[in-house]
Amino acid sequence: MPYSIAIHGGAGTIHKSQMSDEKEAAYKSALRNALIQGEEALKKGLSALDAVEIAVMALEDSHLFNAGKGAVFTHEGKHEMDASIMEGKSLMGGAVASVYGIKNPIHLSRKVMENSGHVFLAGNGAMEFAKEQGFKLEPDEYFYDELRYQQWQEALKEGVIQLDHSPLKENKFGTVGAVALDIHGNLAAATSTGGMTNKRFGRVGDSPMLGAGTYANNKTCAVSCTGSGEFFIRAVVAYDVSCLMEYKGYSLADASKEVVQNRLLKIGGDGGLIAVDFRGNICLEFNTDGMYRASINSDGNEQVLIYRD
Repeated sequence: MPYSIAIHGGAGTIHKSQMSDEKEAAYKSALRNALIQGEEALKKGLSALDAVEIAVMALEDSHLFNAGKGAVFTHEGKHEMDASIMEGKSLMGGAVASVYGIKNPIHLSRKVMENSGHVFLAGNGAMEFAKEQGFKLEPDEYFYDELRYQQWQEALKEGVIQLDHSPLKENKFGTVGAVALDIHGNLAAATSTGGMTNKRFGRVGDSPMLGAGTYANNKTCAVSCTGSGEFFIRAVVAYDVSCLMEYKGYSLADASKEVVQNRLLKIGGDGGLIAVDFRGNICLEFNTDGMYRASINSDGNEQVLIYRD
């Protein structure tokens, strides 16, 4: 059986003119590192679920992306993280929202799926479960990043909630995610995020919501989204791609294009998604200027990209 894996590190207003060569190289290196870790798992015969978890953990461990170590600041100056994971064989999934101090929220999501008897845990309950599962809480300093801090200060001063981790009025959605097809023919998807800079009221976006930000079904595809979360929730984006394939017979490319370039835009949503189908086809679809993305398959076709071109 062939295998395929794709990852993303967020979509949005990403212009080459605003990126130094050094920064671009750092982003590409971090993306490729996560991609290759995920591919190595697939080469060893591990499951798609293992591969997407490993790839997303690598992205969570990088300060460059708004997930895990690089999570943005909330209005209160904290880091609230959300994540979800799903596998396509049995449609099992796990998710967490508004957790803090957790180095790898995607790993906690998998524990929810396998050990809690539930699908979605949030806030204090999710933290209680994490402690029961033996998770060690990282100190606030672990999540501190000077760039993130300055963005928070700017957002506080402007009195806005920022859907990105770039300068104000520059949209960049810092979610990370991975999708994979393993050699056993199974699909899986995973998504993790630090949410919005200066977010309030325990806001939760689409990333931890199965069907909105993450979805996997062996009959169709695996999808991980990044973008303006409120719109992705309302459009049930990840499931909509699968739905068009299952009930309308769309190809992965056509379904992804219809959802991202038509349905999402019609309601004012921007962002993108990565997807892989049960045959190993990969789609990296977005309606923004760029999306941090990378993919590879068993034929050795590898790409690591940032801009639209």
